Amino acid sequence: MSSKVYFVNLRARTDKSNKISRIRTLFDRAGLNELIQKDDLTAIKLHFGERGSDGFINPVFVRQVVDKIKEQGAKAFLTDTNTLYSGSRHNAVDHLLTALEHGFDYTVTGAPVIIADGLRGENITEVQIDKKHFSTVKLAKDIVSADSVIVLSHFKGHEMAGFGGAIKNLAMGGAPAVGKKEQHATKIVVDQDKCVGCEKCTAVCPEKAITVTEKKANIALDKCIGCGECLTVCPVKATGMDWNTDLPTMLERMTEYGYGFAKAHAKRIGYINFLLNITPDCDCVPWSDAPIVPDIGFLASTDPVAIDQASYDLVNNQLGFSASLLSCNHETGADKFQGLRSYIDGTIQLQYGEEIGMGSRDYELVVL
Repeated sequence: MSSKVYFVNLRARTDKSNKISRIRTLFDRAGLNELIQKDDLTAIKLHFGERGSDGFINPVFVRQVVDKIKEQGAKAFLTDTNTLYSGSRHNAVDHLLTALEHGFDYTVTGAPVIIADGLRGENITEVQIDKKHFSTVKLAKDIVSADSVIVLSHFKGHEMAGFGGAIKNLAMGGAPAVGKKEQHATKIVVDQDKCVGCEKCTAVCPEKAITVTEKKANIALDKCIGCGECLTVCPVKATGMDWNTDLPTMLERMTEYGYGFAKAHAKRIGYINFLLNITPDCDCVPWSDAPIVPDIGFLASTDPVAIDQASYDLVNNQLGFSASLLSCNHETGADKFQGLRSYIDGTIQLQYGEEIGMGSRDYELVVL
């Protein structure tokens, strides 16, 4: 059965049709207001962006969702989990400071920030799912404890997942470090012929698993947790994995974690995807590369698979930018994410998500 995905574009000529008013209209028309009950503690799950990135969702847009939740008599808080890799969000103190630097302040958003897995990622609960890879998944306790959840996702490319949308936001974003490790659970290797010994990988490795000797990097596989940070920073793409074997399995594990998050909140969870500044990489990297397609608009749904499928299709229907990381597939209708990284089939998230009952790839796009 198809799921409804509501869509608004970005054309605006009056104050009644600007982005702010459209987010508010979208929230109600998609029925997200019906998910929120009086006195709920409602989590707004989003990504505050790594320091150096600027592709994260505009805090002014987040304010509109906060206000809609307050109109239902509920209490909203903004939340995310600490990162597995070292960086500006590796613990709750640094994470909160980064959120403030990026404008996620109470005076702007109207809601406090709570890092859901605690100071050092130890605030954890388990949710039973009984799927192929996991019987239980480890999630951040303060997200699971929320009465209702609205998931705000910046839709973009991703180094390991192909693309990042609602499913990935639930999965990696809802898990503490131990849960992120379970999802990755793969090993990174170095192509010695390509390696130039720049040591950028050693600087980001959270486990200190990489050493450089004689201008070549070496990874201690007994220490590697497969987080993939070295993949994002290597300037010559010398780091990699068995893309044909490891990656599909990783995407399935990730999707099961997303399923666990959604299951924890039954029918009291809604999604908004922001198709703006559609960059090649996750907002976890400390930069934001040029967008690969024009800005498109906003989508909302109660089905995470459907909203990601619709987002994927809308991106692919655009004419790609030649002055971007997109190396091919610029034409309308071509797969932009395959144009970025042909070795990743990000649609595994969608296929497997539908298979395990997370949602439907069949959707009706309701244009507002």
